[in-house]
Parts: sequence; C-alpha cells; structure tokens
Amino acid sequence: MDKEKIIFVCQNCGYRSLRWLGKCPECEEWNSFVEEKVSPVSIKDEKRKSLPKRISEISVLEEKRISTGIDEFDRLLGGGIVLGSVILVGGNPGIGKSTLLLQVSYSLSKKGNRVFYVSGEESLRQTKMRAERLGIETENLYISNENNVDFIIEDIHNLNPQIVVIDSIQTIYKPEFSSSPGTVTQVRECAHLLTSLAKEKEISIFFIGHVTKEGILAGPKILEHLVDTVLYFEGEDYTQRRILRAVKNRFGSTNEIAIFEMTNKGLEEIKNPSEIFLSEREEKIPGSVIVPVMEGMRPLLVEIQALVVPSLPGIARRRSTGLDFNRLPLLIAVLEKRLGLHLGSQDIFINVVGGIKVLEPAVDLGVVLGIVSSFRNLPISKEIVVFGEVGLGGEIRPVSFLDLRIQEAKRLGFRKIILPKGNFSSLKDKKELEIIGVKNIEEAVDFVLG
Repeated sequence: MDKEKIIFVCQNCGYRSLRWLGKCPECEEWNSFVEEKVSPVSIKDEKRKSLPKRISEISVLEEKRISTGIDEFDRLLGGGIVLGSVILVGGNPGIGKSTLLLQVSYSLSKKGNRVFYVSGEESLRQTKMRAERLGIETENLYISNENNVDFIIEDIHNLNPQIVVIDSIQTIYKPEFSSSPGTVTQVRECAHLLTSLAKEKEISIFFIGHVTKEGILAGPKILEHLVDTVLYFEGEDYTQRRILRAVKNRFGSTNEIAIFEMTNKGLEEIKNPSEIFLSEREEKIPGSVIVPVMEGMRPLLVEIQALVVPSLPGIARRRSTGLDFNRLPLLIAVLEKRLGLHLGSQDIFINVVGGIKVLEPAVDLGVVLGIVSSFRNLPISKEIVVFGEVGLGGEIRPVSFLDLRIQEAKRLGFRKIILPKGNFSSLKDKKELEIIGVKNIEEAVDFVLG
C-alpha cells in the first residue's frame, strides 16, 4: 500500500507544493503554506449522475422555492430558497450571520419545515440561550453541536430535514484527513460532501463562512464556485444597520440587497430604508443634498453632506466616508477648473449619512453641489433631489435607472428634481414634478443655489 505523504498547501488559494515555500507562486501570498498529510484514498465504483441527452429532450421545470417568511431575505434570494440549493453566507465576526440564520430557521420551522441547525462553534446550551433571546421556540427545529462531517451526514439521513444550517463550514472536519478544521483540504472536502448530499436529497443547505482580515471569505476560492449562492453581510461597527448583498446567485439576480437593523431581539427588516436615512435631516444646513442611488435594483434616497473649511498652512485635507475617495479629488479639480473656485486652501470632507457606501458615479452632481453649497455657505432647498455623473469638462452625463430614481423621490414627497439633460429628453412622464435638465455644473449651480 502507498504510504502517507506530506504536502504543503496554500491556505489562501489551495496551491499544493511538495516543499514549503515562503511565497505562493499562484496567489503571491506570503507565509500561507501549511503542512498537511495526505492519505491514499481507495477509489470505489460510483453511479453515474446521468447519461448524455440532447438539449431538446431536457424538460425545464420551474424551481420549487420555500418562502422563509422574511420578505427582504426572500427577495434577495430571488423569491425564496430553491430546493437542493447551497447558500454561503459570509461576513465579519459578530455582524449577525448566526442570528439571521437562526431567525430564518425559526421562521421556516413555523411553516412546518424540518430544520437542522449544526452549531460547530457554540454548545447546545449557548445556542439555546441565543434562541431564547430571539424568542425562538418550536418543535421542528433540531440543534446539534457536532464538527465531524460523517456524523452530520448521518444525522441528516436520520432526520431527513428540508433545511440544514452549518455554522460554520470552517469548523467542520473529516477524520480521514490529518489537517486541522478550517484548512483548505478540510473546507473543500467537507463542503463537497455536503453539497453532493444537498443535490441528491434536494435539501437546501446554508454554510456560514468566516472572512479574513481583508474582508474576503476564508478558505479556498473553490468554496464560492461550489455553492449556488454567495451572500455577504456588510455593516460598520458604529451603526446597527446591516446590508446583505448577493454576489453570486444561480437562481436569481445579483443586483439585489436586503437591509436589516440589529436590535436586542435580533435582525429586523427595513422595508423603507430611504425614510430611515432621511428621518433626522436638518433644515437649511449648507452642504447637505439628497441623491437617489441604486443598490442593485433598489433605489435609495441618501443624504450627502459636504463640509468646506479653511485649512491650516500646509497641504489641504480631503476626506470621504461612504464615497470612493479617488473620485473626490477629481470632482474638486473640475470645480476649480470650470467654476474658478479656489479650493486649494480648503479642507473638504464628504460624508454619506447612514453608513451606506456609494460607488456609482450618479452621486457626482450631489457631491459637487454639496461642496459649492458649503463653500458659499448657501443651503440647498430641502425639496430638491439631484443626480448625474460629472465629466472632466464639467458636463453632466446621463445615468441609468432613471424611472426608479424618480419614482422613489416622488414616493417620499420630493417635487423638484435636477438631472442630466440627456435623461430629461428621454423622460416620458413629467407630470406632478418639476424636473430640470442641466448640461453642465454651471447650470446646475445656477438652478440650485442661484
């Protein structure tokens, strides 16, 4: 028989080497190789999954979905959980991954679904305490504190659940491998076994995944390729709001987000986030402007605040929170060149209220008007909404999702909208609203600030 052999595996990308390397030649990560023992595996006869068929002979049926009872979560998944799908949920420690999936498990179990929650990190008593805090009490929810994947699969066969939650995939191990739980080999093999079981028995499985200090999912990249859906939790330490974003979805759109708020009773849905973000806006503050931004296919109205103050001798400071920092110096340069504003001796700070991160260029016009408003100490009317991309020549370029942005502004009572001239000409319904199209930043400043 072949003997065990020792190999070195990169814990970042899964690259294998017969000797230790300081730097991975595949992903160029330093000090990522870990020693692992590889045992010879006997190959058993396996049944074929299917024989080749003509594509015309394959019937396509609509996926069977299970509603979780949490509207935001269902919408993010594309209408509910598809039977036999595998969903990976990642996020920073303490952001709410376990809390959300425990709530999802409870909601599904109340509908008569048998749910099996495997807690590899917490004891049964600790999980029960968390459940009591969330007000969870049901007969269809089974809890296990197990890390051995063989025993977990045995329990799944015995319980025959519709939903399984693995918290977390990095704590599960297969005894045949000598490496520690969380290593590339263990994560890959355990995830593969559970995924194959999900497809075979049409069980929907959730994996909770850890993230690295860089904010990416720990373990091999193949884990993300293996599953059907990848969801990322986002949120700052100083805010209770959480954004769950789909970055991969074989059964739905990746242009969706779900917004929650962390409370002492768990995560609560925020169905009208625009109202939340604008609820504490003060009147007549220079530098404050409302911009409709797109988070996936959902329009949100957010407040952008700009503060321009004289700087101390030296280099002027530029700071932005929630906005692409590389975009800020570009917009400041456009203002100096096209409007003749002397901003070189001014400190400029930009903040997107509510902890939202905005990357789309449609916020450019809002940032520009906010800076001019603060610099001239002239407040922008509270009834105005603005959006548009600013070019290097000072021109205002059209943006996408025009109707969705306008409908959201209209729903919240705004009646005056400043938008690019290119979008104005393609707008069909101009009733009930005062809509003004502008060609450049000079026109926009004249309309908004006089």
